[in-house]
Amino acid sequence: MAWDFATDPGFEEKLTWAREFVRDEIYPLEVLDLDHEGFRRVAAPLQEQVKANGLWAAHLDPELGGQGYGQLKLGLLHEVLGTSELAPFVFGCQAPDSGNAELIAVAGTPAQRERWMRPLLDGELLSAFAMTEQGTGSDPRQLTTSARLEGGEEGGEWVIEGRKWCVGNAGRSDFHIVMAVTDPDADPYHRMSMIIVPTTAPGIEVRELGLMNDPNHDMPVWSHAEVGYHDVRVPAENLLGGRGEAFTLAQKRLGPGRIHHCMRWIGVCRRAFDMLCERAVSVDVHGGPLADKQTVQNWVADSAAAIEAARLLTLKAAWTIDQVGASAARTEIAMIKYYGAAVLHDVIDRAIQVHGSLGFSTDMPLEQMYRWARAARIYDGPDEVHRVTVARRLLRNYRPTLPPTEHIPTRRAAALETFRERFDAQAVQ
Repeated sequence: MAWDFATDPGFEEKLTWAREFVRDEIYPLEVLDLDHEGFRRVAAPLQEQVKANGLWAAHLDPELGGQGYGQLKLGLLHEVLGTSELAPFVFGCQAPDSGNAELIAVAGTPAQRERWMRPLLDGELLSAFAMTEQGTGSDPRQLTTSARLEGGEEGGEWVIEGRKWCVGNAGRSDFHIVMAVTDPDADPYHRMSMIIVPTTAPGIEVRELGLMNDPNHDMPVWSHAEVGYHDVRVPAENLLGGRGEAFTLAQKRLGPGRIHHCMRWIGVCRRAFDMLCERAVSVDVHGGPLADKQTVQNWVADSAAAIEAARLLTLKAAWTIDQVGASAARTEIAMIKYYGAAVLHDVIDRAIQVHGSLGFSTDMPLEQMYRWARAARIYDGPDEVHRVTVARRLLRNYRPTLPPTEHIPTRRAAALETFRERFDAQAVQ
């Protein structure tokens, strides 16, 4: 029987280096008010250090320029990187670029890998993933953005029409991967395809969006936009994967990606938890330190247990993916998403409360963490949808049974029948 919570010593050394590097080299950048271009310039030499230590683009296999760690090791690394919003970019595994690189690695032609994936991995290009549309909720089967093929697969071109919503880094990227309806008469899961669209193509309209955590869309790593595609034309060879395979490819991209999100949330939780505990032992009120107040002690204890539970649940999902693949881990992947999002919110909320007005102010990073944490219940599918997925999959294992299986009178009658001969023999003796 194998049951081991230990981390490989060699990889633990890399994690230790990453923790120190993030704390000493990346944390200080958070307070410098860098814009996107300024941050990229400052990050470049740090990225070289990451590459020298064998932690660059760890989400891909070695032949593709990554480390081939698998989801479990990736999860442990993302727990470290999650403590700073800037860290994933420095390590070459930021969304949406990491997921897009994986998509092209899985579904791209050799020419597409050379043209788009290699520069993406090297940090020379940035990308966006254009799937979400206003009014379709969490159901991708309702997407309306279309792409029609003119001129045939050899030498023809895709003509894209539609509008996408909340597209990450759309205005900063060099290309978009657009999910569009190419076969409207096919079944709902085979209507859509993915197409690589250079942002230099005529007809792309980008409107930057302000978000709850970034109202002025000026954060150094992230931006989000509404994107219109108006008679946008790209070569037929820009089709990513097979025609009608977008839904399947999206699941391959989003499943493992939720491991990364959830482990980064654990990193955020740990940083907020450290602030909570530090504040508790530093401030005296009503005759004694906050750490002596039962309510604060409850917050500390509940937060510690919740963080550990979310971490183990997420690592179990990562282990399952490594063992049997993402498709067989759908229940575990969905579970960590809604559970982890709630833990993230609650831990940050308690940390703000223990800081009082200081936690509510921009003198502490907690208020920004709190605003960004609210999005965790929405992106990559709202929590409600993931709960439905988990419930439906679990309920498949049960059948209607009346009276209930645990009905005591029925069980007693069955037990008496099963053991009747033994009771009769005892009575004779």
